[in-house]
Amino acid sequence: MELQQREHIHAVMRLAGDGPAALGTLEVPDPVIRESWSRCVHEHGLDPTRMQEAVILPSPLVREHRDRLEEFLKIARHGLESLYQQVAGMGYCVLLTDARGVTVDFIGDLQIDATLRRAGLYLGSDWSEHHAGTCGVGTAIATGQALTVHQGDHFDATHIPLTCTAAPVYDPLGRLNAILDISALTSPQAKSSQHLALQLVKVYAHRVENANFLRWFRQDWVLKLHPSPEFVEISPDFLVALDVAGRIVGHNRAAQLLLEAETGSTVLGLAFEQLFDARLADLGRYLRAMPGERRGITLARSGRLLFLHAVPPPARAAAVAAVASVPDVSVPAPLAALSGGDPALDRQIRRAARLVDTPVSVLITGETGTGKEYLAKALHQASRRAAKPFVAVNCAAIPETLIESELFGHLPGSFSGAAPRGKRGLIQEADGGTLFLDEIGDMPLPLQARLLRVLAERELLPIGATRAIPVEVRVIAATHADLQQLVRDGRFRDDLYYRLAGAHLALPPLRERHDLPWLLHKLLREHACPAGLAPEAEQWLRQHRWPGNLRELKNVVDYACAMAGDGGTIGLAELPDSVLAGHEPAATAGAAALPAQAQLLLQYLRAAGWNVSAVAHQLGVARMTVYRRMKRWGIREPSR
Repeated sequence: MELQQREHIHAVMRLAGDGPAALGTLEVPDPVIRESWSRCVHEHGLDPTRMQEAVILPSPLVREHRDRLEEFLKIARHGLESLYQQVAGMGYCVLLTDARGVTVDFIGDLQIDATLRRAGLYLGSDWSEHHAGTCGVGTAIATGQALTVHQGDHFDATHIPLTCTAAPVYDPLGRLNAILDISALTSPQAKSSQHLALQLVKVYAHRVENANFLRWFRQDWVLKLHPSPEFVEISPDFLVALDVAGRIVGHNRAAQLLLEAETGSTVLGLAFEQLFDARLADLGRYLRAMPGERRGITLARSGRLLFLHAVPPPARAAAVAAVASVPDVSVPAPLAALSGGDPALDRQIRRAARLVDTPVSVLITGETGTGKEYLAKALHQASRRAAKPFVAVNCAAIPETLIESELFGHLPGSFSGAAPRGKRGLIQEADGGTLFLDEIGDMPLPLQARLLRVLAERELLPIGATRAIPVEVRVIAATHADLQQLVRDGRFRDDLYYRLAGAHLALPPLRERHDLPWLLHKLLREHACPAGLAPEAEQWLRQHRWPGNLRELKNVVDYACAMAGDGGTIGLAELPDSVLAGHEPAATAGAAALPAQAQLLLQYLRAAGWNVSAVAHQLGVARMTVYRRMKRWGIREPSR
């Protein structure tokens, strides 16, 4: 061990144990480095006396890390190559790691390839702080900021010849996505010599981040902002994406920091008008045709002036943009039939009408039973695809072991238990029509990657096949789960989410709808129910919370019609116990508040001296039925 390495180890041990005063006359690292050294000892349990060689992961593991960032790597590669052209002559190599610190792309001097590999400046190297100690990549991950870890700043004495400068790259949801790093085996002693390297890495990390952002939101309104009108189009500092409702669905890191400082909270999901002192309907004023100096816009709270270049979706998806400047369109009959005048639902239906014959993928969300499949079928029936198949797939209902063959099909004998003649998959069955993927949040991760390829390439590969089959389908997905949370938890692919959520339609729960009476009578007509609906029964149904939404309502109507029989009336007695149990009326003392049928039963009981058998005989029902109705309405014999 060299003297320099021994002195470094002693410095790390003294600083981690007793603080800066223990270093005496030795140079004290800056606070970021000191805090990292402390984390290495006290949180990661690293031993500064143990010098570790770089860890290079085996190829299969590296491939797994790369596959998770497949689309991002295609975009980032150009940024890496451009950055390397800037620094190659100065002895640097360029690394891109994932958010865990594993190098997933690398450009370096092939003449010193073996030396770079030994130093860990290579594809597959693990530079996480909990493994490698204080280093450019690991400490950038830990702090979330761009920095230089120069020579003796490194925790592990093995790395003190190196200089590493790294900057984080965030995804459009504000999560750390990758680290861009340039490192050199040797450099001048002064850390200030890396100032230009730090600026370059920041610039290219920003470019890669913005390019990835624009890929995510190709079908949405993108707002480009800059303090100067001259740079707002060519090099915007801030990027924001709006969904069809004018809500913030994405931002680059600079915009996130700016807007969160304005609001004091996360900005995803906020409306455009909550952040900017302008109306959504006025976005047309900020298009490229307008001179840059006339595109000024102020932040709603601070009044800070920025210049805005608004980029609408492509012409083929322009109907998706739900801005007030877009004229309303007539609602096709299949969609209009879904609502009886509820304002929230009507708003979603009007948006859906604009999407009928566009290629935009639609994501429908809402509680279980709110009618997501009804809306998907209506979109299909209102479109030019109506004569083609509508294929519904419940991703939660198909066993995980069968879902791949069900979706993609298989050739004869392609696996144990395969159909002797093979099988066409459900995706192929939907060719030319609409594929409805219900409960998409329950699709296994491996299948998500295959589905993404189908959506991107418009072709599928059945199990056992070697040649892909072209397919052309309109995809509508639905879920009751929070897909964005699943993305944040790593249980749903972000690239698939943004492929599916070209437009987002959120259905209101039944308890919040204002058209329940219309729904009730519509279901009665569809059921061809001859029974009438008594006012007290309708009032009771209006007060019910409907946890099962439309599915529960249909079951209640079916049950009530069966109980009423031909020509009868649906009163409280004909409603299922599950509905009546939700809000029982007052006991006998408050008999005046009881519904009409309950008061009639109370009169029978009083007249019969509370002889339940006699009342059952008079009403033509079983004695237990009378007891059940008494319990339902809280009727008790006074002596009890």
